[in-house]
Amino acid sequence: MDARLNYFTSPTAGKALKYFMSTGRELKDSPLPASTQELVALRVSQINGCAVCIDMHSKEAAAAGETPVRLHLLAAWREATVFTEAERAALELAEQGTRVADAAGGVGDEVWARAAEHYDEGQLTALVMLVSFMNAVNRLNVITRQPAGDYVAGQFH
Repeated sequence: MDARLNYFTSPTAGKALKYFMSTGRELKDSPLPASTQELVALRVSQINGCAVCIDMHSKEAAAAGETPVRLHLLAAWREATVFTEAERAALELAEQGTRVADAAGGVGDEVWARAAEHYDEGQLTALVMLVSFMNAVNRLNVITRQPAGDYVAGQFH
């Protein structure tokens, strides 16, 4: 499968993505736990069907020590016993924030309150920014059919 656009050779993409991707780099240094960041990025990408992001974030999570069991059960996190209450709150917020078109109310107050029980304002800010960022990146990649499978952990660091 070939991508419809090559972001690495396009002058327009190069200019815009330089600034856009800096958001992702900044979020890596946020107070939101790194493991939560990878789980949220991966779950949002699963929902959106972004193969290249699923490839990237599953490999980054594994390289950071995430267990195969947790990675395999992420799509069914509600029924899995391997996630903390804090991770569950983050994943629920991420899912509602990703599926805004499916639910006119957006992220519900109860979901927000559960997340706020586990994360402070800085972490919540990072979580919201991460969900928004991943949704945008997923759309860039899905629209242009970016191929998956060749990513190597740490490739863009």
